[in-house]
Amino acid sequence: MKTNYEPIFEPLTFRSGVQLRNRVLMAPMTNSSSHEDGTVSEQELAYYQERAGGVGAVITACAHVTPEGKAYVNELGADSDACIPGLAKLSRTIQDQGSKAILQIFHAGRMTSQDLIGGQQPISASAIAAARQGSVVPREMTEEEIHDIINAFGEATRRAIEAGFNGVEIHGANTYLIQQFFSPHSNRRSDRWGGTIEKRMAFPLAVINNVKHVVAAHAKEPFVVGYRVSPEEIENPGITMEDTLHLVDALAEQELDYIHVSVRGFWDGSIRDKEDTQSRILRIQERAANRVAIIGVGGLSSPEDVAKALDTGVSLVALAHAIIMEPKWVEKVQSNRDAHIRTTLPKSAQKELVIPDPMWNLLLSVPGWFPVV
Repeated sequence: MKTNYEPIFEPLTFRSGVQLRNRVLMAPMTNSSSHEDGTVSEQELAYYQERAGGVGAVITACAHVTPEGKAYVNELGADSDACIPGLAKLSRTIQDQGSKAILQIFHAGRMTSQDLIGGQQPISASAIAAARQGSVVPREMTEEEIHDIINAFGEATRRAIEAGFNGVEIHGANTYLIQQFFSPHSNRRSDRWGGTIEKRMAFPLAVINNVKHVVAAHAKEPFVVGYRVSPEEIENPGITMEDTLHLVDALAEQELDYIHVSVRGFWDGSIRDKEDTQSRILRIQERAANRVAIIGVGGLSSPEDVAKALDTGVSLVALAHAIIMEPKWVEKVQSNRDAHIRTTLPKSAQKELVIPDPMWNLLLSVPGWFPVV
């Protein structure tokens, strides 16, 4: 291994006590490869088995906490105890290779499709449609429904614990329900769940508190609780960087294990102000001021990319497309075979790369998403 790559392989111990053997994680990526009822499929298990082992931890694709919280066809579920046996297989599959297993939990809110939820009207913080063509106006959630969803995140966490996972990542990003409560675009409420930024943070913080309560009550071993955030929204009104820095301050007080920043590119500046070119991840890293670990992600593929990102002070780096194209990315860097890391997606390599059929079709359906050869 080259000397300049040594920081990639430094271990890290989270606040909870869970230790990672290196600084690289597999990022959560939709694969649409679970069974229709949300239980884990054999193709999905094989996909994760191939990619676990080198990375310090695998963060799974998002798992919905209630049936109406789906965002994708054949999405992983954590909404029923019937999901636990399959989730247990998934956690063991990842851990048997030597990586920690973290289950990402979420609710889509208004970002679902009525076709996915039996024709029901989607729910959200307010009756405001997403600023996307064809979006349906959601129904504003009642006080009782808000508490039900908060409890559903706790129940999904209990299932993750019973299934043997090492932690959960609360998905507060990518325009899903938790972000919808934080956003002034989707949250126009005038009660205790909306209005000021403090009130718009009430739902995310209530979810975190419920999850932490469940961990304290059920986990017999150290258990990770992380939170994913999107720094900005392009809509007006929408989440600004100042809003997010305010949220980061609040998150840093929650004794979380990490904040995972969801952006397209690690070095990308503002999506709201093109003249503001400072990396959103680095602004969050600066604000966190070593109070909580930060995970950076976005467009990183080579070991040089990862080493440069870690040199900024972020605690961890999550790889997405790079791990799809090269499941043994970490192993090849560690054994000085980084020149052999695959950087394209050959059309003939589905079986070799152990990619499930639905995911393979998805990867090839978006022009320019991957360097397909």
